[in-house]
Amino acid sequence: MRRSAFTLLEATVVLTVLAVVLAIVVPRFAAARDSAAVRAAMTDLSSAFSLARQTAMTRRNLVAVVLDTSRGAVEVRSAGGRIARRDLAAVYGIVLGSNRDSAVYDARGFGYGASNLSVTARRGKIVDTLSMSRLGRTRW
Repeated sequence: MRRSAFTLLEATVVLTVLAVVLAIVVPRFAAARDSAAVRAAMTDLSSAFSLARQTAMTRRNLVAVVLDTSRGAVEVRSAGGRIARRDLAAVYGIVLGSNRDSAVYDARGFGYGASNLSVTARRGKIVDTLSMSRLGRTRW
């Protein structure tokens, strides 16, 4: 009698094909995970800038967005008090970089100071940049 079963050669071929397919697919999943994390961090960062601008116009006071790039955190401060803090590196696993350590909004919602601000969020090979103009508008 013959039994129906897999030979060692057939099992080896199937496992080899499976390994090749996984080697192609797994890096794409990692890139998709990194992309989603950076996109979510940029949305959170943008909302912090939005909160600061709206608070400055509502309170008619200077409001600062302070970037701690070493810890990957963003704080919104007004009159010495903290309004909000977001730990982007801890939540999303990203690395923050910027050309300045803070941005300030005046009572009209305009950027207070002489230069534009750029903040980058990076995870793996995925990088995204948020820019704040002198008028206080953000774009990413």
